[in-house]
Amino acid sequence: MLAESGAERHNHRFAGVTSEAIPTSSGSHRHKIVARTDFYDHYHEIKEILTGPAIKVSDNKHVHFVSGETTENDGHFHEFQFATLIESPLLPKSKR
Repeated sequence: MLAESGAERHNHRFAGVTSEAIPTSSGSHRHKIVARTDFYDHYHEIKEILTGPAIKVSDNKHVHFVSGETTENDGHFHEFQFATLIESPLLPKSKR
């Protein structure tokens, strides 16, 4: 989400990879995520955070919801919320 105001108002982008599945007691699973944002005269980190449980989007695909806040840098932090991408979105079903 946007931080600061005026000419300094900005946001960041990031990409990351989740950990292996961590089973939950409800029969679902979660993942750990660690990431660093792009650089806009500074960067932020998403320190080890857990996704929510799997959300089924088709017979063989799912996503996870994630929310939290980045580390503070340059006098501010960013709140974030996103969904992970669908697992193996470019691979045909026979290669999964």
